[in-house]
Amino acid sequence: MSLELKSPCKINLLLNILGKREDGFHELETVMHPVAYYDLLNFEMAGNNVQLTCSDATLATDSKNLVYRAADAFLKRAGIGQGVRIHLEKRIPHAAGLGGGSGNAATTLLALNQLFAFAFSENELTEIAASLGSDVPFFLQNCPALATGRGEQIHALDSFPALDGLYILLVHPGFGISTPWSYRELSKFPDALHGRRGRAEKLISLLQNGPLEMAAPEFYNSLEAPALKKFPLLALIQEFFRSQGALVAMMSGSGSATFALVRGKSAAETMLERFRVKFGEKFWTTIVPLSE
Repeated sequence: MSLELKSPCKINLLLNILGKREDGFHELETVMHPVAYYDLLNFEMAGNNVQLTCSDATLATDSKNLVYRAADAFLKRAGIGQGVRIHLEKRIPHAAGLGGGSGNAATTLLALNQLFAFAFSENELTEIAASLGSDVPFFLQNCPALATGRGEQIHALDSFPALDGLYILLVHPGFGISTPWSYRELSKFPDALHGRRGRAEKLISLLQNGPLEMAAPEFYNSLEAPALKKFPLLALIQEFFRSQGALVAMMSGSGSATFALVRGKSAAETMLERFRVKFGEKFWTTIVPLSE
């Protein structure tokens, strides 16, 4: 039996760090939104262990890869002696703040649960997902969500009327930013490390009850503080997007991907053309509807 699933990415509309916890993680509140740009995963029952291949030769295919770890955790917890062969067709940039690896891990859990006759309940899958990484539980569902704790406590949200009809222009500059580095560097930025609690609830309310123009000033990412200082190119990209009429322009997650929210596909395409004139053709870019 085989199965093929699409694995989406995400953007953070808000990432507000509230401080460092005693367990070494950071307390946060973040509003995440799925993005309809996908990796592709193929699954097939085979052998008695996990066999992973990937179209991107720079990615590990052993226990360093979240897909491998997700499959291994699933099979061990289910007590299944049968193995699985997985191929990952990688399109989402990695080390980009788009959650590609986390999405791949969650998609793997969902796929194996289907292949092996729904061995686990939704709560059990969430437990496995949370053990793999803070963003992984978000990708077990496909709607906006508020995440709290270290990011693993997921509260699904209704869609945001303020974002209806928007297109997202995504740019990756060709380098990644290490998430552990970003969090370590926060100690140099006290205001970003100790964010004002309640930002997420305010943004959610504005997105659900008013126009985007009212909500736009509330979009926020604590991790921009260290990232934009070390990589001023990212700030230049945001400034360019705003100068071209982007309603919102910011970094997603720990970066380095930057996104612009734009009304209409043609406006997004014009913005991309102008971006390429100014910055060149070397960047990875894509334009997709914010919601399918």
